[in-house]
Amino acid sequence: MILDGKCPTGPIEQTWDKHRFDLKLVNPANKRKYSVIVVGTGLAGGAAAASLGELGYNVQAFCYQDSPRRAHSIAAQGGINAAKNYPNDGDSIYRLFYDTIKGGDFRAREADVWRLAQVSNNIIDQCVAQGVPFGRDYAGYLDNRSFGGAQVSRTFFARGQTGQQLLLGAYSALSRQIKLGSVKMYDRREMLDLVVVDGVARGITVRNLVTGEIESYAADAVCLATGGYVNVFYLSTNAMGCSVTANWKAHKKGAYFANPCYTQIHPTCIPQAGDYQSKLTLMSESLRNDGRVWVPKKKEDCGKHPAEIAEDDRDYYLERKYPSYGNLAPRDIASRAAKEQCDDGRGVGPGGRGVYLDFADSIKRLGEDTIRERYGNLFEMYEKITDENGYKRPMRMYPAPHYSMGGLWVDYNLMSNIPGLFVLGEANFSVHGANRLGASALMQGLADGYFVIPYTIGGYLATVKPGQVKTDHPEFKKCEEDVTAEQNKMLGINGKKTVFEFMREVGGLMWENCGMARTKESLETNLKKIPALREEFWKNVKVTGSGSELNQQLENAGRTADFLEFSELMCKDALHRNESCGGHFRSEYQDAGEAQRDDVNFCYVGAWEYKGADKEPELHKEPLKFDNVHLAIRSYK
Repeated sequence: MILDGKCPTGPIEQTWDKHRFDLKLVNPANKRKYSVIVVGTGLAGGAAAASLGELGYNVQAFCYQDSPRRAHSIAAQGGINAAKNYPNDGDSIYRLFYDTIKGGDFRAREADVWRLAQVSNNIIDQCVAQGVPFGRDYAGYLDNRSFGGAQVSRTFFARGQTGQQLLLGAYSALSRQIKLGSVKMYDRREMLDLVVVDGVARGITVRNLVTGEIESYAADAVCLATGGYVNVFYLSTNAMGCSVTANWKAHKKGAYFANPCYTQIHPTCIPQAGDYQSKLTLMSESLRNDGRVWVPKKKEDCGKHPAEIAEDDRDYYLERKYPSYGNLAPRDIASRAAKEQCDDGRGVGPGGRGVYLDFADSIKRLGEDTIRERYGNLFEMYEKITDENGYKRPMRMYPAPHYSMGGLWVDYNLMSNIPGLFVLGEANFSVHGANRLGASALMQGLADGYFVIPYTIGGYLATVKPGQVKTDHPEFKKCEEDVTAEQNKMLGINGKKTVFEFMREVGGLMWENCGMARTKESLETNLKKIPALREEFWKNVKVTGSGSELNQQLENAGRTADFLEFSELMCKDALHRNESCGGHFRSEYQDAGEAQRDDVNFCYVGAWEYKGADKEPELHKEPLKFDNVHLAIRSYK
């Protein structure tokens, strides 16, 4: 099937404005008749629930945490992009659009990316009005810093806590609507199924994580804003609770999963310390503004204290390989370059899996107080974890799984191929292509929640009669029975291996064979081992306790079962795409270490349809057209 993204036509500068005008409207009095479910309360979900509640819709918001404030968006550090051009250094909406298309290695939709760039400026105004304490310069104006993949400073920030501050802004707006009664908040609920009636999304089935009760909720539309899936690698920068479950359940109900092999490895993370570590810690890409990345030129110097290595014996490899962008090369390129140095035997720290991020030159030029003002909390975090002072000794960094560019397929309205199911933020595939530029995740989440979905969901609801399906419909009961049966099956196995043993094993397979680099052979190895591991899981996993109580083992077992299925699809997607692009690096397709795209055969979005257990998924394609940006070899040299 050739998919239609429903992108508007005409001059791209006018597409979003024209599309908004063409959308059907729901008048204010009628909005009260419609109900909307929003799953996830991070930046995308929190902003969407607050905005839809403000418009007058009846919103039911769900999160598995004990508070919306604990959504993983809180962990974002470095900043949020916008094309304000406050530094007067040549930025514009078009340049942000161009940088994002190029950064994604020409694998994103032009129309979606243009809209993102266009509304970026509105996001900053919105957040300032909410009281988000963005960094300011000496005169009191909003300050900017640089991020990878751009030659202008367009990133707004709140020290190294930008995600936290933006989330508190969205949470304040959400709390206001909860107080007014337009949003009803359901915390400690995990979505375990999507209810589809006659091909239309009509509600969700959740587990109350405190009582164990299986509950169902109905609405006229469902919005998934449930984040990404890089915990498929087990160790990642994501919170332990982040999973693929909500997206995967929707996929099994018919939603297409687009580009699952597009995952991002972040170049600046604290290296793994041991085999039983539960997660990895991100260090903001903003550190690469003032920190220089290097490794020893000689292998025999790797064990020395960095102060003992002379300047001439240091390889500032990003500055050497990519002089135009230097230490601010895009994440996929910087990550592969770090791996290349370590594979060459010039990595530092335990196991040789690390590179230095050195602030000595910046401290000498600007003073330690200035560096402390810009990044102080990041240095504190690094020292607490490593017991090393980053002001006195270069930090050690190594790439780690961080972000999902793939996600459920959506059209220009953010609606999946299932009518009534909308997907926002990292949970959709929409704007990042094969690689996300730093500081663009927060931009996308807030753009979708504040400025896109309030318009596009109205265009859908205007065509729907409110309240057509209630929770007494037989499909809700069937979903509850299916969820209960699967949980009882896991509880009844009583095997000998823990859930985390299975998760570590599948994560290890994915990291080694489908991580920073993939090959035909490594992917085929996974496609043999993962089904066998999944079969073992359903025969030998041990989940203690019961389903009628708080049971985190049961929660994690369900998430692991979904990862064991999803990981196979991810490998199939990576295997079918015989090219390298962005974060998808097939070692067979490279030119002197750089990704080698195949625009003739793979310039499309690959969207997979679930056909049933033990059946091959079906691939659908949405061709990508580039009318405003010329398809070119991506170069940062």
